[in-house]
Amino acid sequence: MKEITADEAAFIRSRVVFEDEAVIAFDKPAGLSSQGGRIQAATLDDLLAAFARPNGKRPRLVHRLDRDTSGVILAAKTQPAAAFLGKALMGRRVRKTYLAIVAPGAPAPRDGRIETPLKRVSQGREVHMAPCEPDHPDAESAVTGYRTLAVGDEAALMELRPYTGRMHQLRVHMAGIGRPIAGDSRYGGALVLGGAAVPRLMLHARAIRFPHPGGGARALDAPVPGDLAALIERLGLGAAAPATAL
Repeated sequence: MKEITADEAAFIRSRVVFEDEAVIAFDKPAGLSSQGGRIQAATLDDLLAAFARPNGKRPRLVHRLDRDTSGVILAAKTQPAAAFLGKALMGRRVRKTYLAIVAPGAPAPRDGRIETPLKRVSQGREVHMAPCEPDHPDAESAVTGYRTLAVGDEAALMELRPYTGRMHQLRVHMAGIGRPIAGDSRYGGALVLGGAAVPRLMLHARAIRFPHPGGGARALDAPVPGDLAALIERLGLGAAAPATAL
């Protein structure tokens, strides 16, 4: 694991949105990788060293967000909590809600469900996802719900809910219906909107609801980041959307 600095430890502590004896949640900024990757910079997984116990054990991420996706992400503080949350994810008992800006406008219908299977495609060291037929030998089931929150002249503000957790699922599904997420150069998203460059992938993990290892359920959210809020305003898509009740 990469050694982290005191400044990095302070930074990741400042991103905590919830913590108890079993779970810790962060508001991950865009540009920070969850794990691995080829960029020689600390990842969120590295930064979890700031929460290591005297015996060296540290929290472990239970899911990922793409590097350029911002928002709420969970880590487990104990092995039993990690196992519990892993099973909850596999059992589709964790609900995630995202905000995204797509272009050129709202999809038709404005609200719906996408069930196109996806497959992994490797090109050298790069891996991306592509739509495929259900009977393809590499097909992975993928289901996304979407809802249009606001529509402007150039783009729309969407609420997206993944019912499965495939890599790049939301990005590929929205591109597949002709409304790629703004800033997504890999899958054809608009790179200029409102007369200015789109600063990054306009996808934000707004809220998450999950069964808690100690019983009951917990709902958490991450505030809309400044770059996304600014683009929402510039495009006339209304005030930054509040967290959706899950």
